[in-house]
Amino acid sequence: MPVRTAAAKAPLSRSASTRAPKLSTAPKRPIVIPRSGDAIVTVNGKAVSLTNLAKVFWPAEGIQKADLLQYYADISPYLLPYLESRAMVLKRYPNGAFDDFFFQKHAPASRPDWLPICKIQHGATNLVAFPVIDDLAGLLWAVNLGCIDLNPWYAQCDDVDRPDSLHFDLDPTSGADFALVRQAALLLREELDAQKMKSYPKTTGSRGIHIYVPIERGPLQKQVWTVAKAFAVRLAAKYPDILESEYRIAKRKEKRVLVDYNQNAWGRTLASVYSVRPKPRATVSAPVTWDEVEQGIEIEDFRIDNMVARVAKLGDLFRPLLLQKSRVKLGVD
Repeated sequence: MPVRTAAAKAPLSRSASTRAPKLSTAPKRPIVIPRSGDAIVTVNGKAVSLTNLAKVFWPAEGIQKADLLQYYADISPYLLPYLESRAMVLKRYPNGAFDDFFFQKHAPASRPDWLPICKIQHGATNLVAFPVIDDLAGLLWAVNLGCIDLNPWYAQCDDVDRPDSLHFDLDPTSGADFALVRQAALLLREELDAQKMKSYPKTTGSRGIHIYVPIERGPLQKQVWTVAKAFAVRLAAKYPDILESEYRIAKRKEKRVLVDYNQNAWGRTLASVYSVRPKPRATVSAPVTWDEVEQGIEIEDFRIDNMVARVAKLGDLFRPLLLQKSRVKLGVD
């Protein structure tokens, strides 16, 4: 069975950071998912068992488990480069988007033999074998388990302590609307531009906006977190009527936007770009342009039913996150 063991002092491999997807200019369906029953599909010689395909995951919209699998199959040429070589935390919704869910870190014992794993030390004694989603077969396997959104590790498996991006999760506090989130995002872009840090926004698919900065691998996760915290605290002090950096919920002010730097902490994850979210209308965490943010996008603009066509038309707006070119070198001690 393929195994990737993460070592704290593993040599830094640049190859995974420089991969870019080979994209088509038109939607191409790599596989057609059956609409009902159970099925076994074969992808590049790998057999994947799909179950309960007619199960309704979004009752109001009539979206079935088969629809979720088909979306992920269709978006896979764009999505997979952001998942490969990274541990995946499985967040499973076995009964649909609005029922109970649970997190699973260890790859289940029933995983197929061809699925890679990434072993990461948690504490002194707990070695966790995470699954790695490297290809379409692995993606279908994970989604069939009920994974609606996908939560990959920030760093690659060859050195899980050294991330290749810094990011901010902009989350509205009580009473704040998405218009304020857009305003907050534009303030962050202005400040990041002033520091010559190129940034890329995406909707969370839930309530906020994620802003990513591609960085050169080298600083440890704690150092990246420290940079993000200093930036967020300083910016919240500069714009106290709009931004908040207080991590304790009870102390946050209402009608503000939290600049959540703690999402950079070791072991945390965010929903990947192109992830479907367990929200009404099956919204998607969508990469957007800064012009679109200025023009007034809404979370509901990006959904399971229109994302593939959008990406086929516009291309992968998050592609700079995959490239070595123009990555930011963080000044850390």
